[in-house]
Amino acid sequence: MHKQVLTVYQVNKYIKEILSNDIILSDLFIEGEISNFKQHKSGHIYFKLKDNNSAINCVKFAGGTSELKFYPEDGMKVIVYGRIGIYEKTGQYQIYVDIMEPVGKGALFIAFEQLKDKLQKEGLFSSTHKKELPKDPKTIALVTSPTGAAVQDMIKIATRRNPSISIIVIPVLVQGENAAESISKGINLVNLWGKADIIIIGRGGGSAEDLWAFNEEIVARAVFNSKIPIISAVGHETDFTISDFVADVRASTPSSAIEICVPKLQDKIDNVYYLLEKLNTNINSKLNYNKTKLENLCLSKSFEDPFKIIEDKKNDLSVIKQNLDRDITVNFEKNYIKLQSLINNLRNMAPLNVLNRGYSILYKNDDIISSVKKISVGDNVNIHFKDGYIKVHVDDIKEEVLLWQEDLKN
Repeated sequence: MHKQVLTVYQVNKYIKEILSNDIILSDLFIEGEISNFKQHKSGHIYFKLKDNNSAINCVKFAGGTSELKFYPEDGMKVIVYGRIGIYEKTGQYQIYVDIMEPVGKGALFIAFEQLKDKLQKEGLFSSTHKKELPKDPKTIALVTSPTGAAVQDMIKIATRRNPSISIIVIPVLVQGENAAESISKGINLVNLWGKADIIIIGRGGGSAEDLWAFNEEIVARAVFNSKIPIISAVGHETDFTISDFVADVRASTPSSAIEICVPKLQDKIDNVYYLLEKLNTNINSKLNYNKTKLENLCLSKSFEDPFKIIEDKKNDLSVIKQNLDRDITVNFEKNYIKLQSLINNLRNMAPLNVLNRGYSILYKNDDIISSVKKISVGDNVNIHFKDGYIKVHVDDIKEEVLLWQEDLKN
């Protein structure tokens, strides 16, 4: 019996048609653990879905990856919805994934934790980047829905607290597919305008899905890059979003955001009155102090009889002058006597005065001779007297020790 011979392509195509027409395999949910996860530069993602006994290849094309609220990772347990198909070129069957949800924790929770961890590691939550709110803002920009109840509450509270503050509403989407991009554009627009002192981003309460735009990375980076301080006021007090962590200040509600940055005008007026009262108190205290000081001065001797003070000082000066004159005279006389004594001593020690007493000086070649050891027989020497000198020739030398010299030695 003759059998039909099929090509490989025909076989794969036949199997593909069987799989496509199978009620179960063309519309099924499968639970398993992700492994070998890869994302191609085209945007397609490839991975294996496995359990303890088996594994199957999966693919999710780039057109559907943007719908994912979380980033798949190896080891994550998920439920995928799709169909079983075959890749005709290789004959390999795989799951073509349309929807993927994590098992246990919701996709939004995982996406929130993943982005929070990523931005925290980059330093977007660090207090070193937080800008201080101005204490007396003139203009506040509200980046929010223009039709929500939150914006009406914020305007009403701001007007009540301080009617002089300008409130500028930047209308944006705060919910839905394009909300994140709309909010980030609104923040950038206020920065480009450059006339707002503070930006408030936020909206009223809602479900996690309703608030999700404020958990998007594009919003977080717009908040971080803002040159103007930003208050994040999203939902209720128990609601936390990524924008809360990145913003310079987090407010529990939009209403509390206004209360944080808009000081009450009445408080400022009360503060002015307080300062005026404090100023008056300080002035009166200073005046009373100086008044008492002046009264004490008026009772002093200087004011009672100023000429008496001058006369007393004049007498004191006269006594000082007399004492000074006396001291000068006494010191002069003492020093004069001392000087005379020094002059007399100097005169007595002068060589010429010694000659007057009968002594003479012996010279040899202009050198004074103080010992016979410096003279030789035959030398010519000069003898200097008080009134002249004589030249002599040495014929004989006799050394002798004088008695007083011996006494000095002993």
